[in-house]
Amino acid sequence: MEIVVALMMVVGVVGIVVPVLPGLLLVVAGVVLWALEERSTTGWVVLGVVAGVYLAGLVLQWLVPGRRMKRAGVQTSTLLAGVVTAIVAAFVIPVMGLFLGFPLGIFLVSLAQTRDHKEALRATGHALRAVGTNILIELVTAFTIIAVWAVTILFVT
Repeated sequence: MEIVVALMMVVGVVGIVVPVLPGLLLVVAGVVLWALEERSTTGWVVLGVVAGVYLAGLVLQWLVPGRRMKRAGVQTSTLLAGVVTAIVAAFVIPVMGLFLGFPLGIFLVSLAQTRDHKEALRATGHALRAVGTNILIELVTAFTIIAVWAVTILFVT
């Protein structure tokens, strides 16, 4: 069972970096699967700790990049336009469209709002940094969950 869980976690980490799969959810699902199989106090305690780490990671993902974006003056509607453009671009240009569409959408909406190329590039840079921060928070959360589980497997059970 531990091998299956470890593989789920590896796929989850890859899913965080390449947003095709729900990465962090796969990592958590691996621990849930392990705890259900383990059926011990240790398993439930680990699952509780993992749930707490997961919730803390979600809160940080919501708070940190969002505040930075608001301070930089990038509106939520601009981000939504970037996401929509990324989804459309993903169908037009498979795989790479997702990565190209987001900054392109933000740039075009910012350019339409401000009519200033420099301001549009600045907003795009802020949005990309926010996405990078979000990925970093998600990776730290996933690695913390993996560490809690691995320490339990190696030293407790």
